[in-house]
Amino acid sequence: MMETLTAADGHKLDCWFEPPVGTRRGAIVILQEIFGVTEQLKGVARKYAALGYEVAIPALFDRVERGAVVDFNDFDRARALMMASELSNTLSDIDAAARALSAKGGKVGVIGFCWGGGLALRSAQCLDIAAGVSFYGTRIDQYLDKPLHTPFLAHFGLSDGHVPVEMIEDAKAALPGMEVHMYEAGHAFANEARPSAYVEAAAEVAHARTAEFLAVHIAA
Repeated sequence: MMETLTAADGHKLDCWFEPPVGTRRGAIVILQEIFGVTEQLKGVARKYAALGYEVAIPALFDRVERGAVVDFNDFDRARALMMASELSNTLSDIDAAARALSAKGGKVGVIGFCWGGGLALRSAQCLDIAAGVSFYGTRIDQYLDKPLHTPFLAHFGLSDGHVPVEMIEDAKAALPGMEVHMYEAGHAFANEARPSAYVEAAAEVAHARTAEFLAVHIAA
């Protein structure tokens, strides 16, 4: 269900909460692509809730346009919303979701996709979380100035035009603690709602690896 959170600076934002199935093992903040809190992303939340995690998806565009959910084909609008989002404010909103989950007990991790994948990396450098996971995180070259403070797992496609292999190699050199897996796929390979990008085999392996990683670093 959608609830309202309050960030440290008083900003109020929407946040989708998915309750865990069975015994609560911990919690995960899921960070959006550039399209907002989409139905596809809620499906991802249900996937991890089925493993026993409580999941929160903060609406990271709410400071720019409240309730913005963008069609997957409207890249211009989606990119404009992303570019209008200020990093420190976005991290504050992610932190609000992490703190809301932490207050209920247990460890909290972050999983991000695309823009959110880069934000997951920054969260693992700056926020009080137990682990982070990035699916084809973008703009990672902007986040190489700080060390990781928590275990971090990253999934990338070998033919991702948004995140070239050279950028990934630079990130691996700057952040030697980052566990990286590469797939025969391009960008957004784990988004089944984008059939031109989705690669089922890669997505299944990446999610399985993520589940194993979370079981080690998050699960009670």
